[in-house]
Amino acid sequence: MSATTSAEPIEPAETASPDGARPAKPRRTRTSRVRQFLVGTAVVVVLALVAVTTFGWFTGRRPLPEYSGEVQVEGLSSDVRVSRDAQGVPQIYADSAEDLFRAQGYVHAQDRFFEMDYRRHVTAGRLAELVGNNPDAIQADMVTRTFGWRHVAEEEFNILDDETRQYLQAYADGVNAYLADRSPAETAVEYTVLDVSVEVNEPEKWDPIDSLAWLKAMAWDLRNNYNEELDRGLAYSTLGDASRVAELFPAYSNTGNATVLDPAEAGVPAATQQTQATQTASGTGDMYESPDLAKALDSAQRALDAVPVQIARGESTGSNSWAVSGQYTESGKPLLANDPHLALAAPGIWTQVGLHCNEVGPECPFDVSGFSFSGFPGVIIGHNADIAWGMTNMGADVTDFFIERVRNDTYLRGADEWVPMEKETEVIRVDGGSPVDLEVRRTVHGPIISSVMDEGEMDAVRNSPTETGTELGQYEISLQWTALQPGHTADAVFAMNRAKTPADMKAAAAKFEVPAQNIVFATTDGHIGYQAPGKIPVRASVPGAVESDGTWPRPGWDARYDWTGYVDPAQMPGVVDPKEGFIVAANQAVLPGGSGPFLSRDWDYGYRSERIRTLLSDRIAEGRKLTAADMSDIQMDEWSVFAETLVPVLLAVDLDAGYDSDGQALLADWDDYSMDSDSAAAAYFAAVWRNLLETTFNDELPQSMWPDGGSRWLAVIQGMLDNPNDAFWDDKSTVAVVESRDQVLTEALVSARQDLTVELGKDTSDWEWGTLHQLKLKHLVLGGDGIPAPIAAYMNPAPVKVGGGPSIVNATAWDAASGSFDVTGGPSMRMVVDLADLDASTWVVVTGASAHPASEHYDDQLDAWVKGETFPWPFSTEAVDGAQEDELILTP
Repeated sequence: MSATTSAEPIEPAETASPDGARPAKPRRTRTSRVRQFLVGTAVVVVLALVAVTTFGWFTGRRPLPEYSGEVQVEGLSSDVRVSRDAQGVPQIYADSAEDLFRAQGYVHAQDRFFEMDYRRHVTAGRLAELVGNNPDAIQADMVTRTFGWRHVAEEEFNILDDETRQYLQAYADGVNAYLADRSPAETAVEYTVLDVSVEVNEPEKWDPIDSLAWLKAMAWDLRNNYNEELDRGLAYSTLGDASRVAELFPAYSNTGNATVLDPAEAGVPAATQQTQATQTASGTGDMYESPDLAKALDSAQRALDAVPVQIARGESTGSNSWAVSGQYTESGKPLLANDPHLALAAPGIWTQVGLHCNEVGPECPFDVSGFSFSGFPGVIIGHNADIAWGMTNMGADVTDFFIERVRNDTYLRGADEWVPMEKETEVIRVDGGSPVDLEVRRTVHGPIISSVMDEGEMDAVRNSPTETGTELGQYEISLQWTALQPGHTADAVFAMNRAKTPADMKAAAAKFEVPAQNIVFATTDGHIGYQAPGKIPVRASVPGAVESDGTWPRPGWDARYDWTGYVDPAQMPGVVDPKEGFIVAANQAVLPGGSGPFLSRDWDYGYRSERIRTLLSDRIAEGRKLTAADMSDIQMDEWSVFAETLVPVLLAVDLDAGYDSDGQALLADWDDYSMDSDSAAAAYFAAVWRNLLETTFNDELPQSMWPDGGSRWLAVIQGMLDNPNDAFWDDKSTVAVVESRDQVLTEALVSARQDLTVELGKDTSDWEWGTLHQLKLKHLVLGGDGIPAPIAAYMNPAPVKVGGGPSIVNATAWDAASGSFDVTGGPSMRMVVDLADLDASTWVVVTGASAHPASEHYDDQLDAWVKGETFPWPFSTEAVDGAQEDELILTP
């Protein structure tokens, strides 16, 4: 599973420390419940037989690939050259497109086959076949099989362009050519460790469907609104008041932050879709008050949490991107920057690559470089000789939960029509355990997810009476999601790789159906632009007690709430060369409410994007011409809008002089509000923010809804500060006392002082944010707490101290609900493209090019990433040759 700290095993709460610090909170269950998969105590046998040093030098180095010389590769039509630089990044040169992608498959398998194999087991719902009889793996498989990712990918392959299918097949052939004469132990050290406790067989051949199924996992982690939609229903179950639920989801417009586009320039008419609901939840109807519905929603949440994190989840899902016109740059040509905020693991999610046809033309049209996913051909983010593009999560609402009335494998449609469910049985095979039969049930909306995890629970839900009587059936939850329909995203990847003009990028975006992303681009001939892609559902406006815009789960038996189609790609907003001279897309709202097609009501609240806009605008106002170095500096900005908003309020709180106010004194001297890793004030402020959220909200919300500390919660607190008697300030656990804002702020300040005394020492001058806020990269499978320490230490890079935080440009997220400040996600890579001189562009990833722990390129970019440094990004043949350290010739 992903190595984000938010996915760690849930530990029991600890008792209070003797010096009065509050007890540690139990980790919440909101994030993925799949653990770092244990390989069992049998791993100890490996350590008993082989000294750790020997393991590292012999077993660990055995899978390391050759980077130089000559090797025969089945299926090639002519020689292919693979040039690698000092960071081990491959630049591939071939005579044909098929040879190019065949070689990319070969190179990906060289560097990262276990990562690829792990991913295809996850996406196919076959994880228990890889890691053994692990309950979390089995639950993950049950939910993934219920989604049917692999089945959708199989259907998708048949509708793709012929060229795309050829490229996918060539890539698979290259992977299989590398595997052909190698044992698992010669492919990855992970198989050697796993072989001690599970039966490790020869890996199955790679198939194009394996690549397409990975796109479903990517889309799942980058979907938006599903948390908020379930949360509204769950919050109502404890608050019982729609207006109080709405207070927890303030309108984006309340922040005053700019949208990505100006409607006047976006080329979209006002209100092209009749789904612009009011910004306050309306009456919810009797069903939201039902304990049975609350149980079904909670069960659905637990099922979704069982899916392993592959890209990101929660507050760590975001990104920054911007493009600046040549009128404001030193070179007179555009600059483009991008840093996707995703889960951070070992190895990192991206693998850098250059794909170059020796002669670019109709038969071989690729000359592109950038960031790829192991397991999928082509480049996802990067540039070619004419155009550069970055991506951030757009946040469009593409998932809906339907409340179904279910009775004996039928579900209600209309007033009294009971329709048979679609049913099929999936068999989950378990290495070292008995197979598990899973019955998957679907309605017209999609799979039933509220009773997946436990067959006994499923039977009980289906057959038990309800408070409204068996004649109406039992509540269950189904999921409708755009990615569960076959699409053309794979076609879009290759179209973007070949694009030359803004019109080409718009055409490619029309095919990029899931996940919905903001695409920011710039061209070497001087244009900058933005295009919103995505397959966006159209929802009818339904009068009545239940919101119809996808913000709340809604009744599946009422056909008025069904999707009525998808937004025409021609209506999706975009712009070329806006008057402002720059474009910033950092997960904020794309357009103001009421403009263009309805995309969502739930956005990131725009504090990062507004900070980037401010930094660019300030430099432009000063008359400075921007450079690529300026773009890199902005990516590392650590100024906190949280601090700017709250510190003046916190300083107004009257604390006793001495011990209690020592932390507050740090805030008084904190002028720049920067969350630097060596800042004592930043450490104290983070602890205050964590405690403020806990004291304010945890007493009234389900644990799965405890605040993570992201941008929405700042917007909520901002709305409450002017109301000292807002109901959320009151701690409902203290029945005899009604707390006000000032009491809560005082408690947050004092308890933060106590907490950091325990965690960092009594002397506030010894405090540092980076001591609390560390990036602890963990291996996908062998890095968790249950793995023997020597193995985990071998697989995991050493922890590093970092600055930044949530809703900060350097967005190293942490989860306030967990009680820990450890990094849960952040910039998975940073790139700056100079359209005046592509060879002057820079890039860095969080770990390195290789997924082999014994390789020098496993984490050789980590130190530079922490410091905000980047590496040269050679693109032209001359620059690639000048940077070459190794050359491998692949021959037919």
